Amino acid sequence: MNDVHRVSFYWLMAINLVTVVVYGADKLCARMNWWRVPEKILLLLAVIGGSVGAIAAMALFRHKTQHLKFRCGVPVILILQILALLYLHL
Repeated sequence: MNDVHRVSFYWLMAINLVTVVVYGADKLCARMNWWRVPEKILLLLAVIGGSVGAIAAMALFRHKTQHLKFRCGVPVILILQILALLYLHL
């Protein structure tokens, strides 16, 4: 594995873990009626590589599943990321 692939792998692992934690924390905050993570931040985490973590967290915590921009938007982000990776590797 070359350096670019290694860095990309570690980035994706880290950002997806962070995304799951942030979505989980936001769900806890929602239940406790505390300060919430802005939706822009949650979507940004998906855009910068955490889309798999976002989908996993949405299923795990049953969080943001009623919001159309998350229910449809995050899978679209993931599909676009996969297509971009395929394009870069062809």
